[in-house]
Amino acid sequence: MPDALHRRIDDKTEDLVALTQELVRIPTVNPPGEAYTDCAEALGRRLAARGFEVGYHRAEGAVADSARFPRTNVVARIEGKRPGPCVHFNGHIDVVPAGLGWSFDPFGGELRDGRIYGRGTCDMKGGLAAAVIAVEALLEAEPDWPGAIEISGTVDEESGGYGGVGYLAERGFFSKPQVDHVIIPEPLNVDRVCLGHRGVWWAEIETLGRTAHGSMPFLGDCAVRHMAAFLARVESELYPRLAAKRTEMPVVPEGARQSTLNLNALHGGLAEGFDGLPSPMVPDSCRLVIDRRFLIEEDLEEVKQEVVGLLEDLKAGRPGFDYRLREVMSFLPTMTEADAPVVRAISAGIEAVLGRPAQPVVSPGTYDQKHVVRIGHLKDCIAYGPGILDLAHQPDEYIVVADMVASAKVMAGATLALLKGAAG
Repeated sequence: MPDALHRRIDDKTEDLVALTQELVRIPTVNPPGEAYTDCAEALGRRLAARGFEVGYHRAEGAVADSARFPRTNVVARIEGKRPGPCVHFNGHIDVVPAGLGWSFDPFGGELRDGRIYGRGTCDMKGGLAAAVIAVEALLEAEPDWPGAIEISGTVDEESGGYGGVGYLAERGFFSKPQVDHVIIPEPLNVDRVCLGHRGVWWAEIETLGRTAHGSMPFLGDCAVRHMAAFLARVESELYPRLAAKRTEMPVVPEGARQSTLNLNALHGGLAEGFDGLPSPMVPDSCRLVIDRRFLIEEDLEEVKQEVVGLLEDLKAGRPGFDYRLREVMSFLPTMTEADAPVVRAISAGIEAVLGRPAQPVVSPGTYDQKHVVRIGHLKDCIAYGPGILDLAHQPDEYIVVADMVASAKVMAGATLALLKGAAG
């Protein structure tokens, strides 16, 4: 059966390319969340034509959901001839903005030299298309399969996933008994099994001051200077401490095996977007958004206290220093066991297709596995997809067609093993 299944996927290469191009040409840019419904319906129509029961689920009330930008998810399910487990493929349909520096139309899906170029080819519409082709080939080659297969196209992964997998998980879509195994075709490279991800804590820190005329700053209290004092402590004290922390998690790339802190955004004084001449004002507010990625060996409360401790020290010792801290979001690290059924099934598929052992890795950033584990309490979940990790969110993003074909073979074989219990 594996050889016949692989040949069937090879025969579907042109279809795989065409499906990837179709999805990429629907510009599901997030923010603000454009064309979600169009993309969900395109995927739903294809799966319905192949016998899936298709449902559309708008995350009404979720962050950023609106009549203009509805958070539309699609979930499709097909039942086998007899009882068995359910394998679920989940792919997010949203993509980040194209940005500058492209040599290709970012939403053209151009095929050149064995690569498809465009925003979302790698992250992760190419992976989603490969999963669809894998399942279609399996249904054609193995008509007497047990259990159930689900495929979902979900939204907002790039902004936390609350309107996508998070919303669906709260409604039981990623829990037993409906689902047993979840594969997320994120771009972690075709020979890697991604077991999980580091933790994340996002927060906004605002330093406070008092306005005055810019020609007499001594009559005010500059919030930007207070922020500069905090950043100086971050540079001299916090960054060295983070660099010394290392994890046993197999995080890639190597630089992400330590704790990290990114300064996402800094705003102070004059409002953003003003094109005229500034007024002479001492700023009374300065806001900094931080992105702290932490390790499975770290405690979230200790992670927070590292930052709060610096702020409190400044409040106690620097005249006029005051601040507010607003937590934006936090997720704990997660890592599926190396001998879990879905890990063994995908690993065996990689070795069978590529002729080399699978490399277990952990992602530097979070993805929707966090909701499957945290809300759905389903631990048999991994990421496996054909994209090259380093190309995500870059100009001239692309996906290699041969990698998509290989990953489809891996996913098809793994699905069959999981459905038949061979990987259990």
